[in-house]
Amino acid sequence: MRRIVFGASVAALVGGAATLLAAVYFARQIVVPRTKRIEDLEIRRVFVDAKWGLLIELPSSTRTLSPGLYSLWYAGGSGHACIGSVVAIDDRASTVTRMVERVDSGQLSTARAGIWSGYVYPSPGPLGLPYEDVEIPVENGSAPAWKFAPVDASIAPGVWAIHIHGMGGTKAGALRGVPVADRLGLTSLVVSYRNDGQAPASTDGRHNLGQSEWRDVEAALAYAVDQGAKRIFLFGWSLGGSMALQAAARSEYRRQIVGLILDAPVFDWTSTLMANARAAKLPKPAAALGLRLLESKPLRKITGLHEPLELSALDWLPRAQELQTRMLVLHSENDRSTPFDVSRQIARIRPDLMTLIPFQNVEHTQEWNIDIERWDQAVFSWVAPRE
Repeated sequence: MRRIVFGASVAALVGGAATLLAAVYFARQIVVPRTKRIEDLEIRRVFVDAKWGLLIELPSSTRTLSPGLYSLWYAGGSGHACIGSVVAIDDRASTVTRMVERVDSGQLSTARAGIWSGYVYPSPGPLGLPYEDVEIPVENGSAPAWKFAPVDASIAPGVWAIHIHGMGGTKAGALRGVPVADRLGLTSLVVSYRNDGQAPASTDGRHNLGQSEWRDVEAALAYAVDQGAKRIFLFGWSLGGSMALQAAARSEYRRQIVGLILDAPVFDWTSTLMANARAAKLPKPAAALGLRLLESKPLRKITGLHEPLELSALDWLPRAQELQTRMLVLHSENDRSTPFDVSRQIARIRPDLMTLIPFQNVEHTQEWNIDIERWDQAVFSWVAPRE
């Protein structure tokens, strides 16, 4: 019996240690910024076709077979090309051939691998719209931003759009919302924020899931108001959506915020992180412990956070009745990163505030990419009556 009890105790200790290590890893994966991405998409060949022009052949996958416009980054991020329509599929070779819409930088013809993304515009240049580089004063310095004056400023004078990108990206990811904002006559401000590699880092150098990052949106709001903004729409992508929700609830300028346009937003971090843990096959006890580590003040050294996270203040699902700002949400039903079901539940609870536009068979924050016309039209028709 003693041997059995001893063996069970050792097993419990080993199991407990494994759970703790998994929890620590999970917690740190959430808040530690990623500095590098692996170029894991093989480029089979790049060639010129008499009918289609410049083409690229890639291994076929759900991602590379998706219709629409996408980005291909290569040469350590120094090269970028915009990849367009599928022109051929070879099932035997498991390849897909697509049009190359633009080569913005680098030598695509010599690239052997790259990173697939939804950015499309690596910088303002390809948009063909007038813009200027500006600096927004934030807590630890100044954050670079792009300011776009609308082509026709008479459409909506004094109405601005602030565009906020998602976690692990840069402000270029939010450029996709600028063309429709320009059609609406809005002045656009595309911002950076702490720990995105462009704005000044925070004291701890950790993602705070919007808990502290929203203050950089507050700085952008102050800049816009100082520049003459009377009414402001916030465009938020993923984490940017979470930040927009915080700003709408807490900002000194919340009365100037007249609407939120949110693409695959994080409404509820607890359910989102637990869903990601399940997808990664992380045991529920380890995931739950990981979230407790993020909320623990005594254990901040493990996560590196300057202040613990208050997930209850970031979770809107149990607090949906507290939402006050009208919002348009564009979200894929098959989003594996930010569960669509949370957006659907919020829409059911607050149909008075939220308009939900579902997309199908789309990866996270690539709703615009797969159907630009539908995305732009949804935004245009929702914003126009509210200008």
